[in-house]
Amino acid sequence: MVTGVGIDMIEVDRVASKIGKDMGFRELVFSPVEISYCEAMADKYQHYAARFAAKEAFFKALGTGWLKGTAFNEVEISNNADGKPELTLIGQTAELLKEQGPLKISVSITHLKTIASAIVIIEK
Repeated sequence: MVTGVGIDMIEVDRVASKIGKDMGFRELVFSPVEISYCEAMADKYQHYAARFAAKEAFFKALGTGWLKGTAFNEVEISNNADGKPELTLIGQTAELLKEQGPLKISVSITHLKTIASAIVIIEK
C-alpha cells in the first residue's frame, strides 16, 4: 500500500553555488558514496542536484518533513548494477525510521543542464 509520494525540483546552479561557497555543505548533505559518484561525473553538479532533490522528495513522502535526528547525508542515493537509482537509509536515520516499520522506497531522478527533479514513493 502506498503511504507517501514526494516530488522535488531544484536548479543545478543553486546546488553548485552552495557546494562551491559553503565549506562542509557537500559533506553535510551527501554521503561519501554519493560524493565519490558525483565527483567522477563530467557534469557533477547535475548529479548532486538530482540527489538533493531525491532527499527532499523522500522527506516529503514521509509526510513529516525533515525529522529531528535524521541527516541528509544518511539518505543515500546510489545506482544498482543496471544503473537504476536506489534510496538507502543509513546510520542514525535508518535506526530512527525503523519505528515506521519496513518501508519499500522507490525513487526516480532526472536532470538537465539547469534543473534536476526526483520523485519518491513509499510503500508499507
